[in-house]
Amino acid sequence: MTDMIPFHRPLIDESEINAVTECLRSGWLTTGQRAMEFEKKFAEYVGAPHAVACNSCTAGMHLALAALGLGPGDEVITTPYTFVATCEAMQYLGGRPVFVDIDPKTLNLNPDLLKAALTERTRAIVPVHFAGHPVEMATVMAFARAHNLKVMEDAAHATESEIFPPENGAAHQTLGAGKIGTIGDATCFSFYATKNLTTAEGGMITCSDPDLAAHLRRLCLHGLSRDAWKRYTSAGSWYYEVLEQGYKYNLTDVAAAIGIAQLAKLEKMWQRRAEIAARFNAAFDSMPELEIPTARANVRHGWHLYVLRLNLEKLAINRSKFFDAMREAGVHCSVHFIPLHLMPYYHKTYGLCPGDFPEAERQFERAISLPLYPAMTDQEVERVIAAVKQVTAQNLRQPRTASTSKGVSYETRPAAFA
Repeated sequence: MTDMIPFHRPLIDESEINAVTECLRSGWLTTGQRAMEFEKKFAEYVGAPHAVACNSCTAGMHLALAALGLGPGDEVITTPYTFVATCEAMQYLGGRPVFVDIDPKTLNLNPDLLKAALTERTRAIVPVHFAGHPVEMATVMAFARAHNLKVMEDAAHATESEIFPPENGAAHQTLGAGKIGTIGDATCFSFYATKNLTTAEGGMITCSDPDLAAHLRRLCLHGLSRDAWKRYTSAGSWYYEVLEQGYKYNLTDVAAAIGIAQLAKLEKMWQRRAEIAARFNAAFDSMPELEIPTARANVRHGWHLYVLRLNLEKLAINRSKFFDAMREAGVHCSVHFIPLHLMPYYHKTYGLCPGDFPEAERQFERAISLPLYPAMTDQEVERVIAAVKQVTAQNLRQPRTASTSKGVSYETRPAAFA
């Protein structure tokens, strides 16, 4: 039997292994010089003045929203088409997510719907760069500035993503351009095991405000005074002060060592992702049963995910059966994401129900994420393409057939669809 192609396999080589081994042998395992080096190099990669490492993107979003002043009863506009962590971060602080529906092409928050969601309690917007395709940030930033709102970007999928400014663009368009990580008030990245850059578990916050960065650093490690982690080194002091209530969200040097090695080859890994995505696009674009991902001309897509959408009216099976058939063909796929307003907790807590965000529901019901990672071989890429084509061809919806009775023409449908 042919081996199953996993949904994800990290690209780990001797560079990561040697970096971790060197860290273990150094005698310093927790937050230290390697974490600082990772922050510096990541900030340089993104082009942000400041970067603060933490132990997850969820932690980063919690810290960022706290440092930006979110509090109990405050509302945050975001998308229901995201992982639950996006909203958990605001809920930790007593904030309330307010959803707006998505753009059916990019699957991102639709910025044209922001005005309808605005209330006197709105304090922030959290755009999510779904799959690595940037949100249309020019409109988001202009709206935020006009209404004195903070913008914290969820860039868990978007480490390599960028928005290019239009030639001779208006001021608000330039405001929303640049590398993801340099546009909003704060941007949070994920280094989870499946992400484009991984530290196994980890995250990073970038920002341009030095005071915000200093506040994030304090919050990240118990609210302690600056460089409190140095107290166990020869350069440090036993004395420290607790300046405010903080959290235990620091990134270890062991994890940072992996991140430094990953960062050194991130562009090469992105090139491979983009190459695979292009091959998928070429294979599926001419198939009317499928819709390939949107990649707008003014952006660099991060290609964290390749989300294929099924035109179900042309297929005799639903997404779940398509998923099962792909697994039977030896390809493990996934689904991103189940809209949050469909979750029992959000119904119970906020009274949200099916039908509240119809575009998010429509796209979810027909979305399937194919394997996409730089460790995929050319043979595996071709196997994924062949499996998609095979499952599609075997499950085409039969057209209605014309019949006649006593000279009256009518249409019948196969019994399975009657």
